[in-house]
Amino acid sequence: MGVLWFSEIGKQDIPLVGGKGANLGEMFRNEIPVPNGFVIDSKTYRDFIEKTGIKEKIEKELENLDVEDSETLSKVSQKIRKLIESTPVPEDVKKEIKAAYEQLVKFEGSKVYVAVRSSATAEDLPGASFAGQQDTFLNVDGRNLIHYVRKCWSSLYTPRAIYYRVQQGFKHENVSIAVVVQKMVNSEKSGVMFTSHPVTGEPLTIVEAVFGLGEAIVSGRVTPDTYIFDRVKRKLVDVKVGEKLMMITKKNGKTVEIELDEKKAKERVLSDEEVLKLVEIGEIIESHYASPQDVEWAIEKEKIYIVQSRPVTTIKKKAEAEGVGGVEMEGEEAEILVRGLGASPGFGTGTVKVIKGEKEISKVQEGDILVTTMTTPDMVPAMRRAAAIVTDEGGMTCHAAIVSRELGVPAVVGTKKATQILKDGMLVTVDGEKGIVYSGSVTEAKKEEKVEIAAPAPLITATEVKVNVSIPDAAERAAATGADGVGLFRIEHMVLGLDKHPMKYIREGQMDVYVEALYKEMKKVLEAFYPKPVWIRTLDAPTDEFRAMEGGEDEPIEANPMLGFRGIRRDLFEEEHLRAEFRAIKKLIDEGLTNVGIMLPLVSNVEEVRRAKRILIEEGIPLNKIEFGIMVETPASALIIEDLVKEGIDFISFGTNDLTQYTLAVDRNNENVAYLFDETHPAVMKLIEMVIKVCREHGVKTSICGQAGSYPHVVEKLVELGIDSVSANQDAVKAVRETVYRVERKIMLDKLRKL
Repeated sequence: MGVLWFSEIGKQDIPLVGGKGANLGEMFRNEIPVPNGFVIDSKTYRDFIEKTGIKEKIEKELENLDVEDSETLSKVSQKIRKLIESTPVPEDVKKEIKAAYEQLVKFEGSKVYVAVRSSATAEDLPGASFAGQQDTFLNVDGRNLIHYVRKCWSSLYTPRAIYYRVQQGFKHENVSIAVVVQKMVNSEKSGVMFTSHPVTGEPLTIVEAVFGLGEAIVSGRVTPDTYIFDRVKRKLVDVKVGEKLMMITKKNGKTVEIELDEKKAKERVLSDEEVLKLVEIGEIIESHYASPQDVEWAIEKEKIYIVQSRPVTTIKKKAEAEGVGGVEMEGEEAEILVRGLGASPGFGTGTVKVIKGEKEISKVQEGDILVTTMTTPDMVPAMRRAAAIVTDEGGMTCHAAIVSRELGVPAVVGTKKATQILKDGMLVTVDGEKGIVYSGSVTEAKKEEKVEIAAPAPLITATEVKVNVSIPDAAERAAATGADGVGLFRIEHMVLGLDKHPMKYIREGQMDVYVEALYKEMKKVLEAFYPKPVWIRTLDAPTDEFRAMEGGEDEPIEANPMLGFRGIRRDLFEEEHLRAEFRAIKKLIDEGLTNVGIMLPLVSNVEEVRRAKRILIEEGIPLNKIEFGIMVETPASALIIEDLVKEGIDFISFGTNDLTQYTLAVDRNNENVAYLFDETHPAVMKLIEMVIKVCREHGVKTSICGQAGSYPHVVEKLVELGIDSVSANQDAVKAVRETVYRVERKIMLDKLRKL
């Protein structure tokens, strides 16, 4: 059962604690000022719906649902949410959650109000960061905690969440939800920060700020202050003071709205010093994740807290971002109707449809201009149909701005009066870059002096830069990074997503059904990257992850599953299951998808490789057509690498997450020792160096796919040691390639200087 403290989790735990939970844990463990808290993991939610018998009812409601029918979608959403919120939580789950809350109170030394936040397992992932689909509840005390946990669970079925899963190709049953419970910061000031420009990627940090809690800014209820800081020149280059008519704050244990007088409403929220402090923290976070971040922050008693960070997924290529020119209109100058903030670039021309709320979204047809006070999650279906979006309220980080950029729809926000000036039926053109709405049909003028329209040439490196893939439906996005292949295709996510234990298929004589399911999901990744190599790791799920599946009730209960029945040792014990994986791969090879590599996890002796190879050959997989290799995750495999190489392998890949914990005797999920977990420990690096040396001598390829492969300083050392490839998380591919390019140039220049 799953209550995990921030100190126990990190980026690698997204399937268990969701994007929000994983990022908070990652920052907390790296000493970024994050308020303490814990996460109720996604397995707890799955157990809840299965043990209470409501899972089948939910699935039935979603069956054959037409998500484009807004009214039906809303009704189904309400029905499912009511079902979840009215179903009692099992007593053992209640006890564990309450005990964790009481522990948090002890940590803080006083009564604690908490923010209860949803963290879906497919939310805040690089390339598909659709924030805000689920609910957040503020200023919750211990007495009401269980009630709001259920409300978070039910928010997995908001109309917007259901709609997006269908649109993005996620199966409902493959998406779960964790719940973050975090000490509430009663902020005097709060807001959102883009560490780099959210559209162009330029080194401009954009900070938006309001008085009180950040809910006012994210919801678009007020127009925030906007501060733009040039990180190259190291100075504040622009300040726009917004009209902040109200603030949200905590009063007597409740969240309340307070009207601000005219003087306070027009007062600047942040001083120059506060902006600089935020920028510096943002730079640390961006450097850690090796990609621009969308950060939520708060200030209480002059101390800055970070309450969330997620990757910015809306940065355009240079040519695309700069391609918008002026405007042209035949015979006359274009008339400007309203101005606001350009929140999502592009031009959109169409007929105005002013809507007052979610119930009117059916008015908006394909190609219309959606005009409203502020969009809400339930308006997303209409936003997809719109040629452009215009709002009265909001800033660069409000709902309308974020979603418009995700959808690629031009948007202008914070106009103050668009709903008064623009009328139904008017023909208008929206310029989402400049923040202007023109009367009539206006064409985009070409930039006369813009010569450089091509994107920069890709960096060519001798060391290949690959990408890690967990979700087959996200393979196209992963391929779009330009990676040189997949250095780690984890199949655990898709297997666990089946909700039926692999061995249950086999015991019931349904191996063919299971093989077909594996084949279909694997094919998505191989086709997306063909002809680039895709290294598929055989199943490596610990017993505790299998237990929640149908047929998993007989899984052994282990004190430490990470050291237990998993990896190749389990694959060989349950040989039928390993054969099923190989049969799925054989089908792909027979279809001509020979860009496949097979990688064995958690190897610790030669016999494991020998037996797996024999089974592979028996299943008819031609070794001369594919690559066959192992993960180096145990000190044993590193120390006997010469024997393993002689057994006949084509490649090895370092799994530094496991290699580190096994080398240092540190359970990374144990809060008492997690601070000792260090992938760059000299002992770990010596094992890596030794393995690379032996493999180079025998012509065996070397790669790394663990978390350390996303750290620039580690990549630098690996390139110097002669590693053949680095496989990074999707959000780090660009930064890792730049690091590899720089290090390779340095090595070449050093050699030239010695001639």
